[in-house]
Amino acid sequence: MNDTAILLVGHGSRNRDGNTEILHFAAQWRERHPAWRIETCFIEHADVLLDDGLDRAARDARHVLVIPFILNAAGHVKMELPAAIEAARARHPAVRFSCTRHLGMGREILQVLQGQLDRLMKALDMPDPQTTGVILLGRGSSDAGANGELAKMARWLFEDNDFELVDLAFTGVTWPRLESVVQRQVRLGMTQLAIVPVYLFTGVLMERIKAQVARLHAQYPQIAFALGTHFGFDKGVFDLLDAKVAGHALPEGGLLECDGCKYRQAAEAEHLHDHSHTHVPGHDHAHVPPVAVHA
Repeated sequence: MNDTAILLVGHGSRNRDGNTEILHFAAQWRERHPAWRIETCFIEHADVLLDDGLDRAARDARHVLVIPFILNAAGHVKMELPAAIEAARARHPAVRFSCTRHLGMGREILQVLQGQLDRLMKALDMPDPQTTGVILLGRGSSDAGANGELAKMARWLFEDNDFELVDLAFTGVTWPRLESVVQRQVRLGMTQLAIVPVYLFTGVLMERIKAQVARLHAQYPQIAFALGTHFGFDKGVFDLLDAKVAGHALPEGGLLECDGCKYRQAAEAEHLHDHSHTHVPGHDHAHVPPVAVHA
């Protein structure tokens, strides 16, 4: 690891607290591994974006290991990140760049979500899985594969527990939305609802979720709501990153599959867009293509 720089790539949030939490996570990860050189950057809505982050990591390094600190792979991970790494290779020909897969929806994240759900059940006055509906709440994407990964988590939670209902909802881009799923579960007789957000860190959407649940509680006063929170600082997340750096065999595989993919390169003209402006408040976003894919 002496000649390797690890670059942790976050999504980036308009809520600065979310970006600050990722920086705090990186600081805690450094404390676990003081001999490692760990850098951070973001895909959008931050001061240090991809190109700058890759250049910083390449300084005084022979190898840069890029880790997409993102739960689900959509356009950012499949398109923009591989393109940025390819450009960095051209700028730094003496440096080897490799990229792990994103965090993914595997057994490691399932354990984190199960821990969240267990804590929510303990917070309820009547923790009966037969009368408690579970809603897994994700960001939502126009990438069907990313949404399908979250659906897999909902099914695995159903398989591993005794809940009558484990449903999936999204905060944007795709459907169903939280309000519709709550309405459905109430109609099916659930008297308590455990809502598990699938978010690493705080941000605009986490604040929106809290406001949504407050409105739903007023709309359904007879229902007990238990709302979880983001889980980026869970020990399981640190352990998963440790395994990626160590090169341990993980169920989802090793390197990012879109790095060097000819089909990705063919699609760049339509889907790839630049985020270098996103740290500038009030800047016009009109150049973003009408069909944008988001992680």
